[in-house]
Amino acid sequence: MERQVLIDNTFNKIRQLPDAKIREINDFADFLLSKIDDEIIQEGIQKLTSESKAFEFLKDEDDFYTLNDLKERYDEKR
Repeated sequence: MERQVLIDNTFNKIRQLPDAKIREINDFADFLLSKIDDEIIQEGIQKLTSESKAFEFLKDEDDFYTLNDLKERYDEKR
């Protein structure tokens, strides 16, 4: 369905509901919008940290340990 048709159909259904149910729908819409906001914020933070040069110095640092230093290795086949 087209967006505007869905909006119109939803609006017509909401009009028929009692006030308590309309409040529930309003609360649910607020919840959905806050989830979208949270996702946008999280994506922004991930982008900032991935593009950040704060830990760039670690790329040039020597490796102090090798696989031979491990006492136990993770086995992916388990």
